[in-house]
Amino acid sequence: MNDILVVLRAEDAVVDFLSLLAPAGGTAARVLLCDTGETLSFAAGTGSAERLTALAARVRPADGSAASPGTADLTERLRRLGADGGTRVWTHSPADTRRSRGRVGRDTALAADTLGLPVRHAVGHSPYLQFVSDLDHPLGRRECAAKLRFVNTHCAHLLDSDSPEHLLTTGRVPATERFFASGAEERERLYALMASLDDEAAAVPDPWEFATSPYEQRRLDATTAWVARTLAPGDGRLVEVGACEGALTARLLDKGYGVAATEPNPAFRERLARQVRSDRLGVHAHGLEDLAGGGNGGGAGGGGLPGAAYLLIEMLYYGQDPGLLDTLPTDLVLVALEPEALDTRLRPWLDGNGVWECTDETVLVRPALEAVCGGRAHLRKRGSTGLVLRRRA
Repeated sequence: MNDILVVLRAEDAVVDFLSLLAPAGGTAARVLLCDTGETLSFAAGTGSAERLTALAARVRPADGSAASPGTADLTERLRRLGADGGTRVWTHSPADTRRSRGRVGRDTALAADTLGLPVRHAVGHSPYLQFVSDLDHPLGRRECAAKLRFVNTHCAHLLDSDSPEHLLTTGRVPATERFFASGAEERERLYALMASLDDEAAAVPDPWEFATSPYEQRRLDATTAWVARTLAPGDGRLVEVGACEGALTARLLDKGYGVAATEPNPAFRERLARQVRSDRLGVHAHGLEDLAGGGNGGGAGGGGLPGAAYLLIEMLYYGQDPGLLDTLPTDLVLVALEPEALDTRLRPWLDGNGVWECTDETVLVRPALEAVCGGRAHLRKRGSTGLVLRRRA
C-alpha cells in the first residue's frame, strides 16, 4: 500500500499527518507540496528522522500566494506519480477554516475521484465544527514531543505570524490526528459551509440547509411571525436585503407581502428567481451599500429601493458599517442577529446614534446544537434576536 499526502506546505505534513510519517519502517509515502509543486518520496523503511529532516528543509516563510494548483493540475500530478488501486490519498479537509487548505482538500479529492483513488481528509483546523471521524490516530508522548520539536525548531516564525492562514496555534497542532472519508456531495457541502460570503458559498444549493434544518425552520418561521406582528401586508412593500435563495422570501409572500428581494451573489439570485415566483416579488442585485447610496446622502440616489420596511435578517456579520442604515429610503428597519453580534456590533452603535430608536426586541430562536452535512459534523447555532428600529422624527 502506497500513501500520497497532498498538502499546501511542508509543515502541514507534520502538523496534521505525523502519524502517517513518523513510524520507522513505515509504508512508502510521497508528499506533494502544493506551494512549490515538489514531491518528496520516502521508501518503505525510511526512518521518521530522515522524513522530518527532508520536510524541515522545505518549510518556507508565510506566503499569502500559497494556493491549490487546481483540480486539473492535481489530477495530472497524481497520474504522473503512478497512483493506482494500491494507492491511498491523504489531504486537508474541505472544511478546514484555513481556506487555502480547504481548497487543496477539495481539489485533491476531485482529482482522486477522476483517477478512482480513495481519499481520507484530516479534520485539521475546524474550531466551529465537531467532526464525526472515521479513523483516529492518538499520538504518544514521544510522537507529540517530536511534533512540538519540529514546530519550535523549524516553524518558529509561524508561531507569531501575522498570517491567519499560516499562524500555528495550539488548536492547529493536534495531539490526536483525526481523519474521515467523504463522498462528493458531502465534501462540497463542507466546503461551501465554511465559505462565508465567498462566491464559493454558492457551490451547492442551500449551503446552510435552510430547507432541512429544524433550527433554521424554527428561525425562519419565528422571523416571519415577528415581521407580521410589526406591520401588515397592506402597509407596503418589504425590502429584504441579502435574501440568499429565498427561504424567508417565500414565507413572506405566502403571508401576502410584496417583497423586493436583493441578493448580490448571482448564483443565489438565480436560484431565488427560479424557485420563488410571484407577481408580488421583485429580485434585485443590490447590496446594502448600493441600497444606502454608499452612505453618501441617501439610498434613492444610489439604487435604493423605497420600502415600508427594510429587513436585515442575519446579514450584518461581515463588517458592514451600521451607519449605512441612516441613508436607507425607509423609516422602519427590522434587524435580526445572534445575541453576541448584537451586543458587540449593533448596540454600541445604537447607543451613540440619534437617527434610530429601538421600539421592540424579540428573541426569535434560542441557541441549539445541530448536525450538519448529513451528520458528518455538528455545531452550535447561535440563536437570533430581532430589533425593530424606527427613524426618529
